[in-house]
Amino acid sequence: MLRHFIFSIACCAIPFVSTAQSTLYDESKVPDYTLPELLITEKGKQVKSVKDWEKSRRSEILAIFEQEVYGETPRKKIPVTYHLKSIEKNAVDGKATRKEIRIQFPEGKWMDMLLYLPNHVSGKVPAFLGLNFYGNQSLENDPTIPITPSWQRNNAGLGISDNRANERTRGAGARNWPLEFILSNGYALATIYYGDIFPDHAEGKPQSIHTLFPPNKKPEREWGAIGAWAWGLSRALDYLETEDQVDAKKVAVLGHSRLGKAALWAGAQDQRFGLVISNNSGEGGAAITRRQFGETIAVINKNFPHWFAPAYKRYDHRENDLPTDYHGLIALVAPRPVYVASASEDLWADPKGEYLSLIHAGPVYKLYGKQVLTAPDPPAPQKPVMTEIMGFHIREGKHDIVQYDWEQFVKLADRHFK
Repeated sequence: MLRHFIFSIACCAIPFVSTAQSTLYDESKVPDYTLPELLITEKGKQVKSVKDWEKSRRSEILAIFEQEVYGETPRKKIPVTYHLKSIEKNAVDGKATRKEIRIQFPEGKWMDMLLYLPNHVSGKVPAFLGLNFYGNQSLENDPTIPITPSWQRNNAGLGISDNRANERTRGAGARNWPLEFILSNGYALATIYYGDIFPDHAEGKPQSIHTLFPPNKKPEREWGAIGAWAWGLSRALDYLETEDQVDAKKVAVLGHSRLGKAALWAGAQDQRFGLVISNNSGEGGAAITRRQFGETIAVINKNFPHWFAPAYKRYDHRENDLPTDYHGLIALVAPRPVYVASASEDLWADPKGEYLSLIHAGPVYKLYGKQVLTAPDPPAPQKPVMTEIMGFHIREGKHDIVQYDWEQFVKLADRHFK
């Protein structure tokens, strides 16, 4: 149990916050703010139809996130090859066929995917795709899964002191990836260690996939680690489109914490994803940044300077000057289904702010005739709310992702994929 607790805490930003940092946790002190309009173009034209949204306003909001928040994802195409490293037809006590696939990029760069396919379902199946925090070997305690050689954040609880994973990391994330539950519901699961794509530290760029692309001619728009992780999720989907047993039009991209930010950004850019899920993504993810509740732009840029574009630092202590807010990120997912999850003790991620992004993205979904969430306040813990296209819950507990969260994600996925 201790191992899983350590894993969960290591995934969040809280341990990096100075005790001297003043943090707003009092709802009564949230400042007044006005959100940028989603349905008025930069030229002041009212967006009244799906055509107006898709032909003009959507691209404007996407460009703001590229230029001011995450950085511009390179458009350059690079050669990619796939190599089946291993296959185990009786994984997870016979419930799955497990494949290990190396996705090979130029210059010796690569990322390794672990793909679980349910054995009891014939034909193509829908899938969940997400990045993991401690390597593919952390999903289950199976000695045949290779331990990732990629950089790891040191963790005393797991005995990681030299930035390299070890045997103690096997199964360390099993609680976060309930394989039997996912498989029993007829879903495949694909995952990749996020450090294969960009090592999660301020000096990680030289070891990341960034070296495959020329620097941005406008340095303030250079993409950061979140952009790289989102790019990796799209490359993973490229592979899933070649997999005979996966229905690539029914792939849900999801992520927890910083990887929830990456999942949202991947889903906003890549409209092939059929469902987008954010779990405890907070600042720079699902939460309304103008609320200044919990983690703020200034704090996240100080603690994680490699995550965002350099331009994002312009908005330290200046949230109201950001030309958009994160309801715009949710709106970029429309008309596809979206689920946002939070936790009652994760005030750092601002559960109410995460819910409000869904509410304020509603007008864009309404253009498509979709039923949206409308209650002004988030539901009580353990009381999920869901429409045909949106879902939200606050789980009792801390910053984490557990089977309860997955149960809600599957409910929304079932509505669209089955």
